[in-house]
Amino acid sequence: MRFFLFTPTRMKKSVLILVIVSFLFSCGYKSANKENAVSTHTLTLKYAEGFTIRYFKNYKEVIVYSPWVKGTEYARYYLVTNPEIKVPVDGVKVKIPLQSLASTSVTHLEFLSLLHEITTVTGVCSPGIIYNPAILKRVGEKKIADLGDAFSINVERTLKLNPGAVLMSGYNQNDPYAKRVSEAGIPVIFDNEWMETSLLARAEWIKFVGVFFNKEKQADSIFSEVDKRYNEIKVKAARVKSKPSIMAGSNFRGTWYMPAGHSFMGRLFADAGGTYYFSTDTTSGSLPLNVETVLKNFGQSDVWLNCSFSTLHDLVKADSKHALFRPVVLKQVYNFNKRKLPSGANDYWESGVARPDLLLSDVIAILHPDVLPGYQLVYAQKLGD
Repeated sequence: MRFFLFTPTRMKKSVLILVIVSFLFSCGYKSANKENAVSTHTLTLKYAEGFTIRYFKNYKEVIVYSPWVKGTEYARYYLVTNPEIKVPVDGVKVKIPLQSLASTSVTHLEFLSLLHEITTVTGVCSPGIIYNPAILKRVGEKKIADLGDAFSINVERTLKLNPGAVLMSGYNQNDPYAKRVSEAGIPVIFDNEWMETSLLARAEWIKFVGVFFNKEKQADSIFSEVDKRYNEIKVKAARVKSKPSIMAGSNFRGTWYMPAGHSFMGRLFADAGGTYYFSTDTTSGSLPLNVETVLKNFGQSDVWLNCSFSTLHDLVKADSKHALFRPVVLKQVYNFNKRKLPSGANDYWESGVARPDLLLSDVIAILHPDVLPGYQLVYAQKLGD
């Protein structure tokens, strides 16, 4: 057996070789990481503020921002075509294009339909409130599983289904059901279009859905057409001289939830050429008011939109104070229930998210019939007697 005696000279040479090898390895490692860490470009967004998409050499990075704390991250995803590709550890790896998907909200379905990805849906929540006929057909054929309520998703059934991902709306900062699904290795993708403050911003989330199917170009094309039509119609409404006053919402157990001025409905009223009492309000979401306050500020309105009742008789029967509102006297009260099924499913909540151009057209046709002559309402309908 031969023994090597490490003399000071040999030790110096060994250390030098280790330093050189380490340096070369380090340079190569840093170079490779640097190459992947520098994005090539970012997906262009015109209105949406709730997400960003960046492209890197071997993956796509998708960041969803918090609906509650502006500027902070809610979720981060790294999209790869090969699961063996290494990505940063600060996000969820998702293999794309998705081959199967569970959706917990009806607001996702029209995006999937427009992208021709309905057949990838293998699970939904509360199918009784879904309007999409293709989805309902597949539910009836047992090709789509019922995963229960969106706010308490059946985790066991979801895990058994084992979809490529679960598309959820992030209504809860610490959703225990989403956490359990994620811990089981199924990516939970948070589609938070509901947090946007304009209809076009909500519709632009089709780009978010599209990236998980490698359909960015298709999504951009679809949204561009919707955006173009919306703004063309908006320009027509801007030319009108008279601007009818609008009231909206309904009285629910003594509380009237009125759209805030900075909400997507508040902006819709302005884009449609209407006057709205809370137009200068800077908050989003809804404003809880009592009936007396609504009567004081909206009693002499010209039109009542998004009323939850089906007939004027039922409206007044629910609360006699409703008869005091001018739109009721003029019979200018409208709901958004024209595309509502006996089950209660309403396409206004479903396809309306992706088609704000149609919703804007409805409101303009109600406020300014001469602007869109011959137009047939899609979602809205006047309350009968």
